[in-house]
Amino acid sequence: MICMSVCSFCQTKLQVTVTHIKGQKGDIIVGIFDNDKDFLKKPIHGKMIKASGDSVTVVFDANKNKDLDKNKLGIPKEGFGFSNNVIGAMGPPSFERAQIDLSSDQRDIDIDIKMKYM
Repeated sequence: MICMSVCSFCQTKLQVTVTHIKGQKGDIIVGIFDNDKDFLKKPIHGKMIKASGDSVTVVFDANKNKDLDKNKLGIPKEGFGFSNNVIGAMGPPSFERAQIDLSSDQRDIDIDIKMKYM
């Protein structure tokens, strides 16, 4: 299990707890996305967490190449996870399904993501 605060200096603090990590060597990569168009392509950096909601992804980068390795069929070879612990039927889930339910008065947001392996 690993627990990290993604934005401790922001007005809203997002704490992500990742469980079911296989192996002890590698990097945990966290991505935060604030819209459907950029989901899984362009994570936000240095922005405030929006009251309307964001989606969070986690990758266990076992070989530290800063990418989610996949086999020839496009199936992930490394661990991954999404906020709300959603998975897609034939690929990643939609931004909306992974979107965190936020309200504008929340100061601390804690989410748990279970790492999945294929």
